[in-house]
Amino acid sequence: MPGTREPPGEGNRVSQNAGLARAPLPAVGTVLGFDFGTRRIGVAVGDLSIRVAHPLTTLHGEANDARFAAIDALIREWQPVALVVGLPLHMDGTRHATTALAEKFARRLQARFGLSVALVDERLSSVAAAIALNQAGVRGRAQRAVRDQVAAQEILQAFFDADRRHASAA
Repeated sequence: MPGTREPPGEGNRVSQNAGLARAPLPAVGTVLGFDFGTRRIGVAVGDLSIRVAHPLTTLHGEANDARFAAIDALIREWQPVALVVGLPLHMDGTRHATTALAEKFARRLQARFGLSVALVDERLSSVAAAIALNQAGVRGRAQRAVRDQVAAQEILQAFFDADRRHASAA
């Protein structure tokens, strides 16, 4: 819905919207994170026991069949207990066209693979990815090949960090 606001801020990065049911997470297990885009999807992997995300791969192409076949292969290989999808929002927290597409992608992941899916506010994840890559000495065109998977790493790490804060506050 255009104009709908999501509260900004670190404490509100994990969203419970888009009609996704989110089951409690186990203490251990792999989690895959996705930076959804219409041309590319960045993928990151992390583990609940150590709560550290790592860039994994970038899926290219716009054909849904090919995208979901690649995701199916990743799920079979990594056996995740949950999935995380970045939720794109304008800087002021309002939704835009890609917000609905990312929510649809998250619902399709949940329906197809039967895994819990969390949406995480992804504002500035691409900027953070570019900064991290610059600091690692990866600049210019060399960033293009890995920027989306590093953005997925930022999204998944935000999920782990928010979950850690939630657990310590309980």
